[in-house]
Amino acid sequence: MGKRMEALGMVELSSIAVAYLVEDAMLKASEVELLVARTICSGKYIVMVGGPVAAVEASLRAGREASREALIDELFIPNIDERVFPAITGSVALKDKDKDALGILEAFSVTSIIEGADAAVKAADVTLFRIHVAMAIGGKGFLLLTGEVSDVTAAIEAGAKQIGRRGLLVSKVVIPRPDERLFKETL
Repeated sequence: MGKRMEALGMVELSSIAVAYLVEDAMLKASEVELLVARTICSGKYIVMVGGPVAAVEASLRAGREASREALIDELFIPNIDERVFPAITGSVALKDKDKDALGILEAFSVTSIIEGADAAVKAADVTLFRIHVAMAIGGKGFLLLTGEVSDVTAAIEAGAKQIGRRGLLVSKVVIPRPDERLFKETL
């Protein structure tokens, strides 16, 4: 698509069949990039798009209108931090200097972990390197980030606060000087 990702929009649906209808409506409604469209645990389906703010808003509106009774949750983040997208796709390379501390946030929903990730990276100088959404973890989501201990702590607190506003925080952890082998398990 080539346009800057200014916003993220996502719907979580209870019906896989309706989800295909919703995905089609969202993609036809405006020029957005399809980031994720797949089944997740508990028989649900997520559709995530990115692009210019107005395009994502139009896409979400179309998805909501097509969703019938299947809409469980939705998310719209205008001015999303550009570091969130590579973490969703798993395309972030870590440098040794980034590994002073490891921060982990875990949330009960996919939408809340994305919100938490955006809040976390906006709060401190950290490297967000993974956002895992709902596959093989019961519909939950988690994120992993690294940096200096103080920055990781600030980021995790900010992300946890955002997730906590919705009552969906499972856990938050900061590990100072993590064993290098932890990173091999996470990549």
